Amino acid sequence: MTIAQGAAPATLALLFALAATAPAAAAAVAEGAPAAPAATGDGTAATGTGARFRDAPLWELGVGAAALQLPHYRGSEQSHSWLLAVPYAVYRGRFLRADREGARAVLLERSAFEVDLSLAGSAPVRSEDNRARQGMPGLAPTVEFGPNATLTLARGSQSKVELRVPVRAAFTVQRSSRAIGWTTSPYVTAEWKQGGWDLGVRAGGLWGDRRLNGYTYDVPSEFATATRPAYRAGSGYAGWQLTAGASRRFESLWLGGFLRADSVEGAVFAGSPLVTRRSTWSAGIALSWIFARSAVLVRVPD
Repeated sequence: MTIAQGAAPATLALLFALAATAPAAAAAVAEGAPAAPAATGDGTAATGTGARFRDAPLWELGVGAAALQLPHYRGSEQSHSWLLAVPYAVYRGRFLRADREGARAVLLERSAFEVDLSLAGSAPVRSEDNRARQGMPGLAPTVEFGPNATLTLARGSQSKVELRVPVRAAFTVQRSSRAIGWTTSPYVTAEWKQGGWDLGVRAGGLWGDRRLNGYTYDVPSEFATATRPAYRAGSGYAGWQLTAGASRRFESLWLGGFLRADSVEGAVFAGSPLVTRRSTWSAGIALSWIFARSAVLVRVPD
């Protein structure tokens, strides 16, 4: 990726956003699969619980393009379109994984409970492009990482329902990076396979500490105007999100997309003059060509 006017951090943050908002039906993959599942005769295997497994390459690499439509920030009436060249990378290791459930490091794994380290992020905002933030400093892209706990609530041979609780520290992505607070966003996700597609929906709330909410929604007194009074955001509830996603593999091609509804109604910062719309929408679609894969195979959920 070429570093120009913050392009690399922006691309990284958008990839994090795309990965985090495209639910998939596959369960977490591991090198250590359940012992001796019974063969089904169609290249897959089944366990006594009805779960089906298949052999897949340890890693895969590819390249593609993604088109995204995102609000400038949550609660903004303005949005931006992005067309990006993006890498495709899958790694199905025992501890380090980058797959359809995101990039993470698995710390603890049981049949119905898993703890891992996960990533998320946001895109930059140039204040000169945003009417509500005219004359204020721009928002740098951010990256978030921290532990994520996953509890499986229900599982079938082609579906699952999970509760996921990520807690992440947020940092700006710039030359002098700085910590900007903490966030948690517990959500319930339902994922299933249908007609060759991996489908999923997820819904949950968001909470942030004062520093994180203030990073986007504070209006310092020196930037207050007659139509934009000074404002200091508090800590607490930050709204909710509802996301639907779909993806499918066609031999060496991968296609995926998502649609997300986002609301800051009732958020502790809803009174900020920088909140110009309580509900917003985001969407994205990506197509990748997989050109390389490992000869080493591991057992993964089908």
